[in-house]
Amino acid sequence: MTFDYAIAGGGIVGLSTAMKLLETNPALRVTVIEKEDQVGVHQTGSNSGVIHSGLYYKPGSSKAKTCVEGRRLMVEFCKQHGVAHDVCGKIVVATEEYELPKLSELFARAKANGVEGVEEIGPERMREIEPHVRGIKGLWVPTTGIADYPGVARKYAELIQTKGGSVQLGTAVTRISHRGDETVIATTKGEVLTKTLINCCGLHSDRVARLAGLKPDAKIVPFRGEYYKLKPERYSLVRNLIYPVPDPRFPFLGVHFTRMILGGVEAGPNAVLAFKREGYTRLSFNFRDSFETLTYGGFWHLAFKFWKTGMGEMYRSVSKAAFVRALQKLIPEIQAQDLEDGGAGVRAQALLPDGALVDDFKIIRDGSAVHVLNAPSPAATASLSIGAQIAAMAVSGA
Repeated sequence: MTFDYAIAGGGIVGLSTAMKLLETNPALRVTVIEKEDQVGVHQTGSNSGVIHSGLYYKPGSSKAKTCVEGRRLMVEFCKQHGVAHDVCGKIVVATEEYELPKLSELFARAKANGVEGVEEIGPERMREIEPHVRGIKGLWVPTTGIADYPGVARKYAELIQTKGGSVQLGTAVTRISHRGDETVIATTKGEVLTKTLINCCGLHSDRVARLAGLKPDAKIVPFRGEYYKLKPERYSLVRNLIYPVPDPRFPFLGVHFTRMILGGVEAGPNAVLAFKREGYTRLSFNFRDSFETLTYGGFWHLAFKFWKTGMGEMYRSVSKAAFVRALQKLIPEIQAQDLEDGGAGVRAQALLPDGALVDDFKIIRDGSAVHVLNAPSPAATASLSIGAQIAAMAVSGA
């Protein structure tokens, strides 16, 4: 059987793309190829579960457009299909005077991006929303929420199969070649033939692109985000979501507090270089992954430019006391004994040869293939919007 579309990667973006293709034309032959034994294992299943509102992103960017639309679609999807979610709102807190211009810029971006209901608030209003927080000014973002993204991914997979598509689990891509007008995807379970390949491989998207004959201008460099969890007796310190004012030079949002939809409160993450693309612990190591990063000029350009920031993140990784001090900027009364080890996620961050972090989503068409080369946060929030965009690109051939 030759498929019309084969999507490599069973994360939330790949699954959404397959679902959107079948919604457009139920007669299409669509399959999703996933190397793990279940969908949504990596970035989908290891993030903080936030439904982002869209205030962080450059106006006019793909992130801004797809996040604002995708947030609305995600909430509607969760309601329709009974997936756990809560539009609980969040506050972004400035704790120092030097952060106020950055906070004002965030407020301006929120307006430009069409984020609804965002308000500038003072200390009294902040304490009404989050009684234990400390700050001099903040933003109240009522459209932010939390969701069970692994549950969303499983529902996407179910709908794909209901609509006549297939999801092939435990099937890793090993080689890609061409036979006439068909793309031949060699996998650990045999060959898959397709007219169009869609690469949604996240942490391995650049490698799959190279297997398909593309020479991407960016390389995936993995960054691990490590979390602590509040102990149950201290859940009362956080009602919903509390964020710092982020550093606009980076796509990372700083250590923050997140109430989880399935219970508990996370604190974090930091952002440190991972020595394995799927490395969820400090001791995770893969020679190939590390060699590719450490011999890449783009990584060293980034490291030399932001060495001080990088050292601070690494120090917080090994020092719980340093991590706690970062959290105390938002909630002064939190103490080390209030925290226990949590999980970690790995962000697939595309990095250019000059050391620039690719800030926006990067999706390109190359012959009979579509490659999603950069889709970090807010890709889960925006997955329905991004999936529709990728599907349209694949169908149009443009």
